[in-house]
Amino acid sequence: MKFFSINIDKKGVHVHFHHKLFLFLIIILLLTLSLAGFFLYQYLSVNYFDSSVSKNELQDLAPLSPPVDIQRQIQQIRLLVDKQASSAGTIQVGKTQIATAEVVLRVPILMYHYVEYVKDKNDKTRISLNTPPEVLEQEIKTLSDAGYTFMTTGELADCLEGKVQLPPKPVVLTFDDGYRDFYTYAYPILKKYHAKATQYVISGFLGQSNHLLVSQLQEIAKDGLVEIGAHTVRHMWLKGLPLKVVSSEVFQSRVALEQLIKKPVISFAYPFGAFDNQTIEIVKAAGFRTSVSTLPGVEQTQINKFFLFRLRPGGRVGQRLLNLLNQKTY
Repeated sequence: MKFFSINIDKKGVHVHFHHKLFLFLIIILLLTLSLAGFFLYQYLSVNYFDSSVSKNELQDLAPLSPPVDIQRQIQQIRLLVDKQASSAGTIQVGKTQIATAEVVLRVPILMYHYVEYVKDKNDKTRISLNTPPEVLEQEIKTLSDAGYTFMTTGELADCLEGKVQLPPKPVVLTFDDGYRDFYTYAYPILKKYHAKATQYVISGFLGQSNHLLVSQLQEIAKDGLVEIGAHTVRHMWLKGLPLKVVSSEVFQSRVALEQLIKKPVISFAYPFGAFDNQTIEIVKAAGFRTSVSTLPGVEQTQINKFFLFRLRPGGRVGQRLLNLLNQKTY
């Protein structure tokens, strides 16, 4: 009994099904395979693919050029730095002062991603963004021994808003993406040295492979040493996206995290360092008090409160790290 036949003529190839049941079974088989492929992709994405990492994450190593309007604001900061330097002789790291619209606070904000032992030596992206645990400890010890005061971005916001004085020799440690190795390796080191920090969490990735579990996030937040900031819902490149998409990523990330940790989430980090004026306005509207960029520098002002400059330590320890923080230009 034939289920189908194939005829070839001048007009082409013709397939004729002799039984409707056979055609129905073929359609069911194709739909089943399609659904199986879809669910397999979803399973692998959640459990084995670290979706916060892509080739664009390497922008953290070579920051994007800021939009023209932002460049003008950066130029304003440069003028303020020159003005403050000429009036005070030099801008000292950790000079105790109250911020006003024209005061530049020199506060290094260090940027980290992975803190682990990378097993796959071919994973160049992870290696380039990784700080081995022993190196992180040496860096924190260097800063502690040199008399630096560890702050959170929330505390820096208080200083920028003129609510409190800047402590002597301030430094802010920030960790992006909410990786699980933060809980395993970085968090114990921070506790050992009583070093405050800010962890920027991608709310939609919690519980996925390589990312913090909700229980770990809640434990960290409850302890109080580490401030929790938002890093969007799905780690999206926000620059140039439609208003509705950016608003959803920014607003929902804050809402989701606050529901989990029962604390205000007041600082934001732009994925890939990609932002524009629309993004800044949405971040402000969402109730954040500061946001951090990947633009290099240490001068923090009310002008760049929503694109605070950061530095990558790059594995420097000891005097090399201290020299980095004391550079005049970046």
